Amino acid sequence: MHGRLKVKTTEEQAEAKRLEREKKLHLYVTATKAIFEKRKMEQLDKEALELTSQILGANPDFATLWNFRREIFLHLEEETPKEMQALCKAELSFLESCLRVNPKSYGTWHHRCWVMEHIPEPDWDRELELCNKFLEIDERNFHCWDYRRFVVQQSQVPPQEELAFSDSLITRNFSNYSSWHYRSRLLPQLHPDPHQQGRITEEVLLKELELVQNAFFTDPNDQSAWFYHRWLLGRADPEPSIRCIYVNREDASLAVAFSHPVAVAPASHDLIVFGDESPLVVRWHTPDGRNKPGLMWLCDLPTSALNDHWPQHTFRVLWAEGQSQKECVLFKGHKDCWSQDSVTEEQIFRCELSVEKSTVLQSELESCKELQALEPENKWCLLTIVLLMRALDPLVYERETLSYFETLKAADPMRSAYLDDLRSKFLIENSILKMEYAESRVVDLSQKGLTVLCHLEHLLVVTHMNLSDNRLHCLPPSLAMMRCLEVLEADENQIETLEGLPALPCLEELSLCNNRIRQPSALQPLASFPKLAHLNLQGNPLCQLPGVQSELAALLPDVATILT
Repeated sequence: MHGRLKVKTTEEQAEAKRLEREKKLHLYVTATKAIFEKRKMEQLDKEALELTSQILGANPDFATLWNFRREIFLHLEEETPKEMQALCKAELSFLESCLRVNPKSYGTWHHRCWVMEHIPEPDWDRELELCNKFLEIDERNFHCWDYRRFVVQQSQVPPQEELAFSDSLITRNFSNYSSWHYRSRLLPQLHPDPHQQGRITEEVLLKELELVQNAFFTDPNDQSAWFYHRWLLGRADPEPSIRCIYVNREDASLAVAFSHPVAVAPASHDLIVFGDESPLVVRWHTPDGRNKPGLMWLCDLPTSALNDHWPQHTFRVLWAEGQSQKECVLFKGHKDCWSQDSVTEEQIFRCELSVEKSTVLQSELESCKELQALEPENKWCLLTIVLLMRALDPLVYERETLSYFETLKAADPMRSAYLDDLRSKFLIENSILKMEYAESRVVDLSQKGLTVLCHLEHLLVVTHMNLSDNRLHCLPPSLAMMRCLEVLEADENQIETLEGLPALPCLEELSLCNNRIRQPSALQPLASFPKLAHLNLQGNPLCQLPGVQSELAALLPDVATILT
């Protein structure tokens, strides 16, 4: 037995580890207390730096200590440039050791930026080399990518060199999302499209499409190249503008629908109403009353602006910030008027495509279909095909798009709810396009399997809407943007409550047959609907409740309710 190494038992090993942890914890707590005591006493000296180094070396995510170190450095700036240079170089070396502990430490990378801004003689080339080293270890370290962009900006590295760096990383590994993203920042600087801000020229676009096709044909399941592909085919967003204005004589109100959400102050001077060319004093609010950036803003018109003795009134809305305006004429004897853009589908839901870009999109669609034939269940390929068909012609490709959605849901069941909502969005867009062409105030969205409602700002002047036989669980607050809606059918859905629905000023008839409404209290919001006269609740569970008729009569005394 003599001369043999004694092996510790499991209990002894556990006890030794516990004692070691307690020792480290004691040192950690003691050092931390000493640091905060020094900070409290404003002892900004090199001893404080040494104490914080002990803690940050083991835990570089202690943000307060990085703040303390910066305070110390600012206090020591009175030293000579040579001494400060040596101090900063030592700090950079210490930061490298911290990054080895945690290469994705927010505090460490941020502090390195700060040190490089304060060092008397920065060595930017060395910092680029440091970035290269860490990106070799983890090419998706976005903290390092952010720092690299900072270094590139400070040292004025030409975009061409950074694009070459991106090329080298992508060539080595197509699955490098950060490099693809970096290209989307560099290419618009090097090859800007003169017609679309933030986009690239057609010639460069074609080369990039060839590169990205090589990537997703090599690894169809990698999402990095697919996201970049979507950016390449994207179009610059147009500036926000007034899409429609609507004036109602009966409630003396005016509504403005925008193409994008905008913020408007209650007494804004950016959004001005003119009545017969005289500016009107109004206060703006959103349909839901929250007054947050929205697609629609409303105001009450002064009584003087709607004089019944005049043959007509001209209302003009000017939005100074977006340099957009629109006007409409309210004739004597008419209850309302409106003016909205007469638009094609390209202008409603996306930017208009050039002939060249449309040709590119068609070519990309054919390429993706070729890949899908080889990879029939590739979700990224299927989704891209759907988006390409939407970009080319949403109405022509509608049936084919719906077929691809079914295939996509089978291939990606984890995202079936998202895909149902996206499908609903596309179907509503198509219905709006058809309605635009027919110049109708009636929209039929029944039997489409809708799970959400969207784009309701485009339905401002609609008077009749059918939502029956869908999969809706609620009527969203955004329905309040339909200021002219008189009849709403929402039978055969899964609606349980109307909670959160603001009053619809013109709604007269509402049908909610065969939904899941169980209690009269779920209908409370209807009490604020000023014109509601008819309500059909047949087939809902609440119809079986004893005394429900009297409860509804008390809740909605002016509404004729059908229960059976």
